[in-house]
Amino acid sequence: MKPLKEFTIPFVGLKVGTHHFNFKIEQTFFDYFEYEDFNDVNVNVDVELIKNTTLLDLHFKISGTVNINCDVTNEPYDQAIENDFDLVVNFGEEYNDDNIDILVLPHGAYEINIQQYIYELIVLAVPIKRVHPGVEDGTLRSDILEKLNELSPKLNEEKEKNEDIDPRWNTLKKLLTDK
Repeated sequence: MKPLKEFTIPFVGLKVGTHHFNFKIEQTFFDYFEYEDFNDVNVNVDVELIKNTTLLDLHFKISGTVNINCDVTNEPYDQAIENDFDLVVNFGEEYNDDNIDILVLPHGAYEINIQQYIYELIVLAVPIKRVHPGVEDGTLRSDILEKLNELSPKLNEEKEKNEDIDPRWNTLKKLLTDK
């Protein structure tokens, strides 16, 4: 996959110290990765790069919303997300990204592409179970919810009221209360 130029940071010309980068992530970013779980994306990414003489420290912080479909009703809603991540970039003989928190670049490298880290941060910030807030507080009205309520198993109390109970069970219940 060809890296996107806007997510490449040329660190060779930067002075030693702290540098800030801001990125606005929209749906086209995820279209590039062919990720289709999001309907719409509005996420801000703040990257703080601390350049030292021998290594780079990157701190990613994301916040925003992604529009996704509810797992219960399939209704779209905006899910607020936040996440952060620290990455240490060191220099060595060859490229190595075996460790999650440490990236080793070859000695001649002059730039770093952070698009994969941003992609993973956003995808991992979305909850595993996606439930529309209207389902949780009961304000959402949907045909699917009505059908789920209709087909859900009734409580034991409701079943007992509606069904005729064998009189032998009533006699046995008296034994428990007649001590």
